[in-house]
Amino acid sequence: MNAWQSWSGRRSLAVALCLVLCASAGLAQQPAPQPPAQRGPAGQGAPRGPMTIQPDARTQQRSYDFKDTGEKLSYVLFVSSKVSKDRKAPLIVALHGLGGDGNFLVRDRLVDLAEAGGYIVAGPLGYNVSGWYGSPPIAMGGPVAPNLAELSEKDVMNVLEMTRKEFNVDADRTYLLGHSMGGAGALFLGQKHAKEWAAVVALAPAAFLMEQDRAQILGTMQKANVPVVIFQGDKDAVVPPDNTRRWGATLKELGMKGRYVELAGADHGTVIANSMPEAFALFGESVRKH
Repeated sequence: MNAWQSWSGRRSLAVALCLVLCASAGLAQQPAPQPPAQRGPAGQGAPRGPMTIQPDARTQQRSYDFKDTGEKLSYVLFVSSKVSKDRKAPLIVALHGLGGDGNFLVRDRLVDLAEAGGYIVAGPLGYNVSGWYGSPPIAMGGPVAPNLAELSEKDVMNVLEMTRKEFNVDADRTYLLGHSMGGAGALFLGQKHAKEWAAVVALAPAAFLMEQDRAQILGTMQKANVPVVIFQGDKDAVVPPDNTRRWGATLKELGMKGRYVELAGADHGTVIANSMPEAFALFGESVRKH
């Protein structure tokens, strides 16, 4: 059975990803009244905004004009109280999973540790809730526009650039973090824009359509001296551990600076909070090499 067949057999689980995440992580999912499903111009992408969650009160809910399509795109921002204009601050770009927005990731333990460490955290939408951040999109019901990957990637890079312009960001301590769909995006953008990152962390990456390119993707980051850490819960019913173990095996085969970490008892939701202390330890020790 190849990676795509393995994924296809679990489509119903993946469609319910946010429900699984919320139930597993103990988050209070709060459905909000939704307008009719919205798509970008000419039906680009998938319907957006099907899942909402109460934002962490410490975050800022922002939006900007996305000139490529004439839309307003949302993003989530957290700025530690320790951040000042006089000192360069580390930045984490955080990519959420399928079906939600940045509020599903930029919250709780991540924000606790970002506050303590003096970080800025930016959580882009990725154009829409199923944009895949430039990595190969998996259609979850309905056609995928040919330019969805391009738009999703561009949104991430726009938010990165806007945050750098607004704050005194340390370019040598800028990190990429992603969960599930965002984990796939972190691996993809980690290698495509390797010069931007001091370290890349992927949590339960749904990188099924990049399986055959593992060595190339990780090798690109190795050449750029970007450490990669991949976390996986052994009780994950959405992203099977066997898939992620293969990425871990390739990390080891390449002799990369980084590691694969399998968390006992963690599922697709709890892997987020459970991995945060070690993820921030990696960030704290990683400075971009020129």
